[in-house]
Amino acid sequence: MCNLYTVRVSAAEVAAHFGSIGALQTNAPEEVYPGTPGLVVTETVGVRELRSMVWGFPMRFKGMKPEAKPKPVNNVADLSKGVWVGLARKPQWRCLIPVTGFAEAEGAKGKMTRTWFSHRDDPIFAWAGLWRGSDEWGPVYSGVMTDANEAIKPVHNRMPVLLQQHEYEQWLHGSFEEALALQQRTFPPELITIDRTSELWNKKKVSDAPLLL
Repeated sequence: MCNLYTVRVSAAEVAAHFGSIGALQTNAPEEVYPGTPGLVVTETVGVRELRSMVWGFPMRFKGMKPEAKPKPVNNVADLSKGVWVGLARKPQWRCLIPVTGFAEAEGAKGKMTRTWFSHRDDPIFAWAGLWRGSDEWGPVYSGVMTDANEAIKPVHNRMPVLLQQHEYEQWLHGSFEEALALQQRTFPPELITIDRTSELWNKKKVSDAPLLL
């Protein structure tokens, strides 16, 4: 499960990388947590647009009190199941999530630190995502997950579905089977750079119980 990632470049640099327009003034922070704004690239009629959305689909679960706030479901476990399959089958609901690094917690309970992962060759890279509108938070998005490759496996058993630049078109426009193939393939471990830090994982509280479906 990925509950923290960064975009440590300007919106203009992100737009240039993805060949997108719009949203050059944004309230998206450098560190993105579930339930907070992040940058997303969508495409309509061949035009890519950089937009700000909330990270996490608002969902209510059995047993929640009527007055309770929805939970932000920020990770997608399986494109072929549940609420995701209907969106994944329609390319207009697929998006690219710009990322400069993502973190997982590592270490003893109560003393976990942030281990960061980035792309060896690209300072800006893409995480495959799905998006939609919501009554609660407006446009929202969630990132697709897969089994960890050999570089990430010592820290966590899951990782984001990272996309190479030549795979952007396949994710945005490919058939459902082609999109599913990207979730099922292994991202090259030799392209992952690892940075183990002394930063405490909980130096900033992650939004209430982010979930993966």
